[in-house]
Amino acid sequence: MTNIIIAGAVGLILSMLGTPLAIRLFSRRGYGQEIREEGPSGHHGKRGTPTMGGTVIVLASLLAYGASHLATLEPVTASGLLVLFLMTGLGAVGFLDDFIKIYKQRSLGLRSGAKALGQLIVGAIFAVLVTQQPNIYQITPADTRLSFLRDFGPSIGIVGFTVWVLIMIVGFSNAVNLTDGLDGLASGATGVVLAAYVLIGNWQLRNNCIDQLGPNCYWVRDPLDLAVVAAAVLGALIGFLWWNAPPAKIFMGDTGSLALGGVLAGLAIATRTQLLLILLAGLCVVITMSVIIQVGFFKMTGKRVFRMAPLQHHFELKGWAETTIVVRFWLIAALCAALGLGLFYVEWMPK
Repeated sequence: MTNIIIAGAVGLILSMLGTPLAIRLFSRRGYGQEIREEGPSGHHGKRGTPTMGGTVIVLASLLAYGASHLATLEPVTASGLLVLFLMTGLGAVGFLDDFIKIYKQRSLGLRSGAKALGQLIVGAIFAVLVTQQPNIYQITPADTRLSFLRDFGPSIGIVGFTVWVLIMIVGFSNAVNLTDGLDGLASGATGVVLAAYVLIGNWQLRNNCIDQLGPNCYWVRDPLDLAVVAAAVLGALIGFLWWNAPPAKIFMGDTGSLALGGVLAGLAIATRTQLLLILLAGLCVVITMSVIIQVGFFKMTGKRVFRMAPLQHHFELKGWAETTIVVRFWLIAALCAALGLGLFYVEWMPK
């Protein structure tokens, strides 16, 4: 638990103190957000707000993880490093996207193909490495099987597993990106999922098959270190949210949203809870589905289901205040995370 507390505390402090420095630096250099013309009219007043704040989240998380291991003299693990690699790699793709937006003064950065290619390259490296690196008990960070509360079913092979991991990584990094449309929305929505993974990693540690072999034990490599990663990112995210809450002084940009989506997917894969992430991050999934429904229905009928997609903008155009939408969506995100945790613990309930 000491590792988790240190990681969360250091991430919080670094992000809380580092974000205002980033605000001043980015403002001085003119790194302001461009706003889509077709978006809600209330967003035009946000033009010029410093963006790329996700760099603070990523850097604070990495430093917090390192500080935790230095303070406790615990060695870093393959699982923790791979999840952080995924987060950092996707954050780099997002940073390039954000920088192009700023440099060319437009609301669109990387072309969709180039952005997807960057995500796929980082994801493919992670997918291959995560099935290797066995520990002394021959447990790898992930196995080539699907998982819900734990791995189940037969192996789908390295090719099938790689494809599945890429779907997860691209899907959830874009899901968080779509959720990041209102001040503080994505920060709060992903924060509750990270908190859930702190609990999941700690529970898997206390019920691992190495120390106590039993019917419900977990064959998960490095569950404590995965909880440390989740705590480090959570602490950094809370510190950033202090400045990102409505009205936001800084936006995380694609740098932050892609990185956060990546860390959620990485934690789900390494803790063997891949399908459970759909429930834990239910709000992001619903918001993504609103875009898919809107685009698909419009192509088939020429009509729209929502006034605007993603879903949060539909409620904006209905007249809801931005803070009302954000708080209500945070509550939905918390309920989704609670439902996922409840299902995770249900197999331990007395029968």
